[in-house]
Amino acid sequence: MENSNGIEEQWSNEENHVEKKVEGHETSFKWEMHSWKELVKHDSFDFEASRFIASQGHGSPKVFDWGTIMKLAFQSIGVVYGDLGTSPLYVLPGIFPTGVKHNDDILGVLSLIFYSLMLITLIKYVFIVLAANDNGDGGTFALYSLLCRHAKVSLTPNQQAEDKELSDYQLHVPNRRLERASFVKSMLENNQIIKYFILFITMLGTCMVLGDGILTPCISVLSAVGGVKEATSVLTDNMITWISAGILIILFQIQRLGTDKIGYSFAPILTIWFFFIGIIGLYNFVKYDPGVIKAVNPMHIVAYFIRNKKNAWISLGGVILCLTGSEALFADLGHFSVRSIQISSCTIVFPSVVLAYFGQASYLRKHNQDASNAFYSSVPKPLYWPMFVVAVMAAIIASQSLISASFSIIQQSVALGCFPRVKVVHTSSKYKGQVYVPEINTLLMLACVGVTLGFKNTLKIGNAYGIAVAFVFTITSAFLVLVMIMIWKTKIYFIIIYALTIGLLELLFLSSLLYKFVDGGYLPLLFALTLVTIMYLWNYGYRKQYMYELENKVSTWKLVEIASNPSIYRVPGFALFYTELVHGISPIFPHYVAAIPALHSVLVFVSFKSLPISTVPPEERFLFKQVEPHELAIFLCVVRYGYNDVRTEQECSLKDMLVNQLKEFIRKDVTNNSMLLYNTSVSYESDVKEATRINEEMVQREVGIVDDALKFGDVVYLMGESELMASKGSSLLKKLAINHAYNWLKRCVRQPEEVFMIPRERLLKVGMTYEV
Repeated sequence: MENSNGIEEQWSNEENHVEKKVEGHETSFKWEMHSWKELVKHDSFDFEASRFIASQGHGSPKVFDWGTIMKLAFQSIGVVYGDLGTSPLYVLPGIFPTGVKHNDDILGVLSLIFYSLMLITLIKYVFIVLAANDNGDGGTFALYSLLCRHAKVSLTPNQQAEDKELSDYQLHVPNRRLERASFVKSMLENNQIIKYFILFITMLGTCMVLGDGILTPCISVLSAVGGVKEATSVLTDNMITWISAGILIILFQIQRLGTDKIGYSFAPILTIWFFFIGIIGLYNFVKYDPGVIKAVNPMHIVAYFIRNKKNAWISLGGVILCLTGSEALFADLGHFSVRSIQISSCTIVFPSVVLAYFGQASYLRKHNQDASNAFYSSVPKPLYWPMFVVAVMAAIIASQSLISASFSIIQQSVALGCFPRVKVVHTSSKYKGQVYVPEINTLLMLACVGVTLGFKNTLKIGNAYGIAVAFVFTITSAFLVLVMIMIWKTKIYFIIIYALTIGLLELLFLSSLLYKFVDGGYLPLLFALTLVTIMYLWNYGYRKQYMYELENKVSTWKLVEIASNPSIYRVPGFALFYTELVHGISPIFPHYVAAIPALHSVLVFVSFKSLPISTVPPEERFLFKQVEPHELAIFLCVVRYGYNDVRTEQECSLKDMLVNQLKEFIRKDVTNNSMLLYNTSVSYESDVKEATRINEEMVQREVGIVDDALKFGDVVYLMGESELMASKGSSLLKKLAINHAYNWLKRCVRQPEEVFMIPRERLLKVGMTYEV
């Protein structure tokens, strides 16, 4: 990490060295004599980056008109709320697995449900967490990238010179809140253990959401299909399990249609579902026991704990199931917008779900014996079959929220170097955040079917599900507190209030669920451990490779020396040399020249860089720098992406964009340098005209070099392929991690040329082994 600091300064020193080595070139000598300091100060990387950075800041909302917001609000019902909306199917049976022991326990449990929904779903997620979005994107990795922009907590160098102003963390007026933010930022940046811990927690939170994506479909579909036993005993538990598995397979097969089509298809069904549960809840509330309205008094919670003691604490593991799907509000944010989710939450979802729970509680006050099947028992008989059909359809849709969230966070993880390269398909041309990941879809489907066939009942799955949800809640709150301190600079007493109410409640839920570890609670932790291991191994290898290249990069003067060597032939043509290194030249380049002593007449070193922001405008994606002297026609190019950008451009599109941007850079660079040169030596109008003419000739000559190179055939792609090996003396664990695990993962996943659709007939790969 330390080696990455001061890279720009090293770069400047190297270029001064180059000027001295090539001072025989008249143009270079004049620049060095007249205005070299100014040229360094106005380096193209810094200038273009600052122009881009000015438009990027934390929380820049996606701008939509009200018509689009209402459409997204309608779509979000079909994607985001299925899990939260179908929780009334299984919450009360999970809280009272052995029946209701005291009638007033129903009031205590209803009060817990009401205040949990109010505090965590409504206040925390809808009004607080959604505001912590990263330029309109949500999820654990979005929070992590947000923190990486405001403090150097990333283990991979993510704040190079051209990105130094990405964060809008500026100390305007000294006060206690800013001092506190500076203290926390300094503590995070200077402690390597904390950096590793934050990365681990980010990965854990991501993997728990993926665990949700596995368990949500299982519990939702099993609960809905299991309701048929209320009407007929023909279907056995085994048959219900297999029917559920079949439904799940169909659900995952339609994911390729994309969130846009799925949202419009599912939204009407879930709207009917919310209407049904709201109306039936209101009907039961009026018919059976309107007195359950007393549950809004939190003293019933105190009485419930006094009466049941340890059993009340254990029952919190069932209460948290009413909150399942709340995390999807934030994780699915990239598919929609903050305003659209807030509108649909407050107008349809929250009122309907609250009415459903109050209606069930009212029914159970008169029918304690029906606690094990509270939802279907409370449905009026004439509406049973219509409600069953809608419930099954709603349960299928419920799975969609966490499946969509899983795709979004995997996309973010891949972009930030924390997950192996997988295929990310952007399913909508209108909304960038709507993605589909085929490999993850297949893995989720296999895991869902396996869990459904293995557990066969919702009680054990509920225990597992609750732990995954509680971990996500707790991790999100921890990151949110850091955001409050470092970015929002919230007053300390608001932070304390949040920690002592919502934070404490989430820890109570988590402690209760850990008590049920052996009763299915181990499942999400097993999933998480497996996925965290894969993510950490990939990130570890990725960082080792990057740091090796950074430490062994080819200096600018060495590049000039190689290119100027008479034994190296310059053949006509245009070549792109792909590398992951942003600053400097990859150590694979000298290896390539040693094997093939020839370079194309125009050579561009291209590196693809992920920035800790969601999107980079296409017109500001490319940064260029030309290596001196210009006669060498060697350029450095950084192609910048946000973690939510489409990275699968057709090869011709990327090539054409790069060539056009390169020509534009040459025009601007020659013009800017000419202005610096002639500002110090031009004094007459005739000289100005002459300077303009010379400038135009220089532009035509240098752009002509690029055009001439392209006339000799299509672009040639050169790509380094490195294999990591643990250095001699490394520990056995490091050898296993690098030599076997990471290299195996690297061979199994999509290769860079597949990601960017580079034609194999135009690709030349050069291999090299790195000892790390």
